[in-house]
Amino acid sequence: MTTVSSILVAGAGQAAAVAVAALRDQGYSGRITVVGYEAHAPYERPPLSKSVLAAVGAPEPVISVKDSDFFTAQQVDLRLGMQITAIDPTAQRATLSDGATLGYDYCLLATGGAARTLPAFPPASPAVCYLRTLDDARALRSRLQPGTHLIVIGGGFLGLEIASTARSLGVEVSIVETAPRVLARVVPEAFSNWLQARVELSGGKLYAGQAIARVQLSDSAQAASTIALSNGTQLEARLVVVAVGLSPNTQLARNAGLQIDAATGGILVDEHCRSSDPHIYAAGDCTSQIRAGWPAPLRLESWQNANEQARIAACAMAGRETGAAAYPWFWTDQFDCNVQMLGLPQEGLEYIVRGSLDPAQAAPRFIMLGLLQGRPRHALAVNAGGDLRALRPLLESELPIDPIRFCDEAVTVRAFAKAAQASATAPN
Repeated sequence: MTTVSSILVAGAGQAAAVAVAALRDQGYSGRITVVGYEAHAPYERPPLSKSVLAAVGAPEPVISVKDSDFFTAQQVDLRLGMQITAIDPTAQRATLSDGATLGYDYCLLATGGAARTLPAFPPASPAVCYLRTLDDARALRSRLQPGTHLIVIGGGFLGLEIASTARSLGVEVSIVETAPRVLARVVPEAFSNWLQARVELSGGKLYAGQAIARVQLSDSAQAASTIALSNGTQLEARLVVVAVGLSPNTQLARNAGLQIDAATGGILVDEHCRSSDPHIYAAGDCTSQIRAGWPAPLRLESWQNANEQARIAACAMAGRETGAAAYPWFWTDQFDCNVQMLGLPQEGLEYIVRGSLDPAQAAPRFIMLGLLQGRPRHALAVNAGGDLRALRPLLESELPIDPIRFCDEAVTVRAFAKAAQASATAPN
């Protein structure tokens, strides 16, 4: 590591903070500069739609990635409230929004993403909110009053989490999803149906498979806006939250001439998180990664992926072995349930269910396992995180399983997993 003395990090979010910690853990003692446009030190985003949004009349939870003195103690030059406006890969220099320039041996792009906006719902409208930052969450929280009506555009994870939190605060909620069902791209139909019933039982209204025919936004936060749906339904509310996905922040990379994946829109990186420029790495929501076993680059927007790519990039820049990326894992809390997922959905999976899909249960508990030719590739667990951990080795190794035995609740999941592993390693 003697030839590397300066590492520049563009972005000051989860991936940036984890990468800095990993660099120091790997023995890198040179200069680290982190530049972020927000005024806040790196914080975790998953709580924004849950515990932070729910903190009405209560102390806001601490969501900092690192303790307040971490960056000072680790001798990190943390520059908040500014941006890197340009990178010159040839000169290995970056220009900041205050006019300063910084040289680097390696640069890590951890620029994240921005909430995807819809022309019919401009962010500047007093009737519209988008949720991406801590300041966004605070602004939205101030408007979630019991008895008021909130319209959520988008039935993805973020939209459902916002709706769930709003219902817990006594807010009337209507969710509009243009797809035929919620989470259609990432979960099987049976799971969507269970979750949709859960939404309705919570008192929320769900309008799936409905296009937005007309929008009339109020020019005042005190007056109602109107949204007309393709089936003729008219919804009125003083506040509309739009949660229709994320656009990766890649402009800095594009201007620097880095390769962008045409299909997914992220900065293309290899298994070491290296971009098309050998001195520039990228991690987190801004990336499209080449991953073993998948025919095309993937964009994975998750807490775990940000951490994993940050760790891998840091190891690579420090000249250490990166190791393999962890098996994909994702979680969400909504409608009084913890949902965890292992693996990635794909075409042709046949799902089996252990437990009951009764949405009216006070504390549902079940696992859905997606099989391809008898081997597990994707798992969804509701209030069963411990069982999912026991199944992880089976998914990581794609071990064949017995569907009937898996669904037999007389056998614990842990015992089932151990037996499946033993059977796979037993001599013929």
